Amino acid sequence: MSVAFRRDSDEEHLEPKFERPIPAGPNFVTARGLAQIRANIVALEALLPGLAEETEIAVAKRDLRYWRARQSTAQIVDRAAGKSFAFGHTIGFRLNGQDRSITIVGHDEAEPTAGLLSYSAPLSRAMVDAEVGSQRCSLPNSSCAAVIAMIVASRVGTPGMPPIGVISIRAGSIRAGP
Repeated sequence: MSVAFRRDSDEEHLEPKFERPIPAGPNFVTARGLAQIRANIVALEALLPGLAEETEIAVAKRDLRYWRARQSTAQIVDRAAGKSFAFGHTIGFRLNGQDRSITIVGHDEAEPTAGLLSYSAPLSRAMVDAEVGSQRCSLPNSSCAAVIAMIVASRVGTPGMPPIGVISIRAGSIRAGP
């Protein structure tokens, strides 16, 4: 009989279930990031006994393995002293005529729409060691330099910490020059 007319089991057409990929490199986290990892573990442990479907249980167990691995490899990085941008700092800058701010955090707590970027993100790497008043010309996908307006050395999620330094910014972007 032709293979085209043979009925395969439904199991053959299911997507394979892989482990969640763990980002390469060290697992740097802020105190907030470690708290999020722990909260995910607690939530999954509470969820597991109430699950009945085999696929739901498998997914929850997979996620629990991921978060436990991330917790066991977490390295809390305290804010760096000094006047340059580093892990856990928030930086304010003007790029292409828009004021923006980002905070460097770990992989698992990164939320780009909220301005929380992973330390391995291209923009984060381009801004590392920037100081107030400096220009950054090696920014990805940009022909303009970013003018650094402020750097806040505070724990992520702790509002009201005084900035390291603030400069005024002129309207308009500064073109990267030779």
